[in-house]
Amino acid sequence: MTVTTGPRVELEFDARLDRRENVADGVLRLTFTRVDGDAFDPWEPGAHVDLVLGTDLVRQYSLCGDPADRDVLRVAVLDVPDGRGGSRFVHERLTEGSTVRLRGPRNTFPLLSARRYVFVAGGIGITPLLPMVRAAHAAGADWRLLYGGRTRAAMAFGADLAREYGDRVALHPQDEVGLLDLDALPADPGEGDLVYCCGPEPLIAAVEERAAGWPPGTLRVERFAPREAAPGGGAFDVELAETGVTVHVPEGRSVLEAVEDAGVQVLSSCREGTCGTCETPVLDGVPDHRDSLLTDEERASGEMMMICVSRAHTPRLVLEL
Repeated sequence: MTVTTGPRVELEFDARLDRRENVADGVLRLTFTRVDGDAFDPWEPGAHVDLVLGTDLVRQYSLCGDPADRDVLRVAVLDVPDGRGGSRFVHERLTEGSTVRLRGPRNTFPLLSARRYVFVAGGIGITPLLPMVRAAHAAGADWRLLYGGRTRAAMAFGADLAREYGDRVALHPQDEVGLLDLDALPADPGEGDLVYCCGPEPLIAAVEERAAGWPPGTLRVERFAPREAAPGGGAFDVELAETGVTVHVPEGRSVLEAVEDAGVQVLSSCREGTCGTCETPVLDGVPDHRDSLLTDEERASGEMMMICVSRAHTPRLVLEL
């Protein structure tokens, strides 16, 4: 079935877990096929899917397989015992043969064309970068990967990457060599160079600090957890252009919540500004971006916003809903 909300159309389908395998300490790779036997929709490196694990348990996982193989979708899930429950559900309750509702694929972290790539991964942050590395290599691009983890045994796909690509891959198990050496990042990337980073927040923050003087758009990041929420945010009005309804968004309520209170159904998932499901075009007004997805350039354009967390700098916004 398809789910349609305003400008967004996404596919939902039942998928069967055909195989689960340990690929590192605490990391499971899951291989899904469609229950109806159809091929999956096309996807590109950087894409992720929603796993609908329960009514209030929806989690996003990066696709780490081969985009050319549309018979299966593969994700890798790190067990996080003190997390929000998604990984525990996957590790403890999903068995081979289980049926899971999937939504997507969706790509908020696309691999753009570049003359040179540096990929920086921390822990399970390797998952969205795996298809990127393969695509860059297949295209004959100049690339290298810096990959850090707690231990060598905890670094999913690390041994395979090093074996396949040799010295293009630098593995940094923390218990052996310490933290990932960010001095290996380019000091002054040229126009056309791109750096892709995914991993824990301290790693992303450290890379962002080093990227402060780089050309705009050089650094592309994907976060698994939201940035620290900005304080405050007063009330404002939102006009829904497609329905003609105007809703008031009080302080302490999100645009998404206010719109839902008005009876308008909006496709959403994480509700913390990390998945991109509720991305909505802005037709008028200036959004106050509080998501963890948009680039500085995308924020400056003011053309889109994540209505689950972002607010308004102006008394009124007009959204394509």
